[in-house]
Amino acid sequence: MTSSSWTDFRTAEPVFADTVRRRFARYRHHVLATLRTDGSPRLTGLEVDFWRDEPHLGMMPNSRKALDLRRDPRFSVHANPGPDAEMADGDVRISGRAVEVTDPAVLARFIEERKPPEPFHLFRVEPTEVVRVGLEGGDTLVISTWRPGRPLRTIRRGNDEGTPPRDA
Repeated sequence: MTSSSWTDFRTAEPVFADTVRRRFARYRHHVLATLRTDGSPRLTGLEVDFWRDEPHLGMMPNSRKALDLRRDPRFSVHANPGPDAEMADGDVRISGRAVEVTDPAVLARFIEERKPPEPFHLFRVEPTEVVRVGLEGGDTLVISTWRPGRPLRTIRRGNDEGTPPRDA
């Protein structure tokens, strides 16, 4: 899996990146998936902070999710779907590598600007996949996927089971 910076993603697909960011901004809490030492998934809540226009994951010191990411940086974070059963804004997730921010100067700027509870761990997101799933026209499922080095791929699936997906 090739990871990339959020800036690379935003440069390659600015409209899609804005859509993803707006979707995460709608709610404060989201769901993070990390890997436990035995390889099984761990799901926990957390906030995604788009500090300096890049997603960052902050967490309590030595929390299980922080220790998971220190050991194995692979993660997926799912935007809170909210109370809307219709999913009008779609379903969004970012998967990739979480890189711990350890530079004292960067952490000092983050603390000065965001004023998080201290102490904390801070991880910068390097996406390997960004996905949005939504409905179009009420009955067409639209799946948009971006991966580093590839163009945005959009698949539409109608409610007719016999209709194969078509790329847009």
